[in-house]
Amino acid sequence: MKRRLRLNILINILSTGCPRISVLSLKTFRAPKNPDWCPGCGNYGILSALTIALSELKLDPSKVVIVGGIGCSGKTPHYVFANGVHTLHGRAIPYAAGIRLANPELTVIVTGGDGDLLGIGVGHFVSAGRRNIDMTILIFNNQVYGLTKGQASPTLPRGVKTKALPRPNIQDAINPVRLALASGYTFVARGFAYDVPHLKELIKKAVLHKGSAVIDILQPCPTYNDVFTKEFYIQRIMKLDDLKDWDPVVRAPEEADEKMLKAWEKASWGDKIYIGVFYQNELVPTYEDRVSERIPLYKKYPPAKIPISVDGKPLASISHIIQPRII
Repeated sequence: MKRRLRLNILINILSTGCPRISVLSLKTFRAPKNPDWCPGCGNYGILSALTIALSELKLDPSKVVIVGGIGCSGKTPHYVFANGVHTLHGRAIPYAAGIRLANPELTVIVTGGDGDLLGIGVGHFVSAGRRNIDMTILIFNNQVYGLTKGQASPTLPRGVKTKALPRPNIQDAINPVRLALASGYTFVARGFAYDVPHLKELIKKAVLHKGSAVIDILQPCPTYNDVFTKEFYIQRIMKLDDLKDWDPVVRAPEEADEKMLKAWEKASWGDKIYIGVFYQNELVPTYEDRVSERIPLYKKYPPAKIPISVDGKPLASISHIIQPRII
């Protein structure tokens, strides 16, 4: 009852803009809706890490946008008390990019599955990296299509047979960390859904990073993936922070290639599976910065703040985009 009252107060604040009560005094981003994921699903750990991270960052829920795709992970926007968008299969990233570019004041986070983001949506995944748009992408990676009964996803290794497959997987797997490095993401990390404190810190670093950030989250599916289980990962996971002198941050342009190669090496998949930050480079200008160089008023008057009509007459003129007409 108390929690529902607090959420109702927050709704009133957001709708009325009341300046006397800070939304940040409500320390939870959990929406009053119970997830319908299977018992033991790794998504619960990811949701906990995400909502705790947002709370600890003291973000304003009205300026946070969670964008989901299709699949079990796509339901995440319904469970986070912030702005949420449930989009089309494989299209969460372009939706999120449009939101971020329309209003750079928003914190935009994509929550998508390995099938959604690295199957039908893989072209958008690569494009987001090369553009370096300032947003965060969380990959819920369970190696199967959980919502559609366990088919092999793009991250399931060749020769592996999970319980729903009639025969072993015939295709090679995508390594999300290496694909992100090759695509140009300037923050690349891997987390584990059942290590919530560690994952929470990774999400905080990704959100604070200036540029495109992606976290590949190892997320066991107890219903359809009986190979890559919690026990499998616990026996193999190691933390990059435990390595002597591990430092993924690029502090000078000449360091970028060397640290990229080290990240590529540690991203391998085998008896040791590393989690943590592989690579971080804030020396690359963001896409928003590049747009600002061509349109100086872009950040001050982004598309979301430009009037679209005056007295009912549309302002469909490119001149009003290059030099916004302030009403």
